[in-house]
Amino acid sequence: MADVAALAGVSGQTVSRVANNRTNVDATTRAKVRAAMRELGYRPNGAARALRNGEFRGIGVIVFELSTFGTTRALDAIATAATERGYSVNLMPVLDINQRAVNDAFNRLSAQAVDGVIILIEAYLLDEAGVQLPHGLPVVIVDSSAHYDYPVVDTDQFDGARQAVQHLLDLGHHTVHHVGGPRTSYPAAHRRRGWEQTLAGNGRPIPPVLYGDWTARAGYEAGCALAEDPAVTAIFAANDQMALGVLRALHENNRAVPKQVSVVGFDDMEESAHFWPPLTTVRQSFADLGRHSVESLLIALKNGDPPPIAVPTELVLRASTAAARSGRGWSDGD
Repeated sequence: MADVAALAGVSGQTVSRVANNRTNVDATTRAKVRAAMRELGYRPNGAARALRNGEFRGIGVIVFELSTFGTTRALDAIATAATERGYSVNLMPVLDINQRAVNDAFNRLSAQAVDGVIILIEAYLLDEAGVQLPHGLPVVIVDSSAHYDYPVVDTDQFDGARQAVQHLLDLGHHTVHHVGGPRTSYPAAHRRRGWEQTLAGNGRPIPPVLYGDWTARAGYEAGCALAEDPAVTAIFAANDQMALGVLRALHENNRAVPKQVSVVGFDDMEESAHFWPPLTTVRQSFADLGRHSVESLLIALKNGDPPPIAVPTELVLRASTAAARSGRGWSDGD
């Protein structure tokens, strides 16, 4: 900074004002200082400034699975919301869910100078591993368990599943079969619970769950099994990718959609409108999820107490669902 001041012929205080984007420097002097910065290759030291101000303007995100649609969309939404609020994002993948791995992630983020942490991990994995989250940084947990004493931001998984199943029942289907997500997944468990309780609340039989791993391949395998049963007329898949596999399996087994079998997914990924037939699905607002996650963390940074948030879902009707055909549906007199 002293070298910049000498080259520009100004005081060190003036250089500091320009470096910190203060307004009390005239345009000519500001231009001289910036020219000297460029010539000398000077960049303001953000870490030193953060130490003085007590904040780093950085958010750490701990994530377990980077390949799933929901995780990548949530990460994108968090990064967008953080950038809009003037924060950078440091991503810290955790390759194994155990105490040592989570501690290591926290320690590495602390070394990278972040103000707080957002945890994006399918929480049943955390719960089953008995992992305790370290202290020392404000934390917000996304799409996970309320077993921890931290703010939780979650998509309303239960109500989304309820909407999907109720839609199929209202179309006259006797019951709804479910292709579920992984047993260890918190979002999948809530979607499964919404499916089961909606059937029970309507007095309908609850078929066995066919579990998948979020992939189209898993949906295809489950769809092949369901296609063999002529009594199956409605299927709710826990995500759109598995629904895509179900659609292929039904097609290959000459079960027409939606004439013979109706199918509903979950997520409303961009490609869902271009499946054949276009997929009826439950839309998640990842933009709202990211915004609420960042806002909750910023409240916690100010020693506030943000409430738990359930981001609403919306049923999007397309061509993969239709009324049950006469003789295969349901009525109170059946």
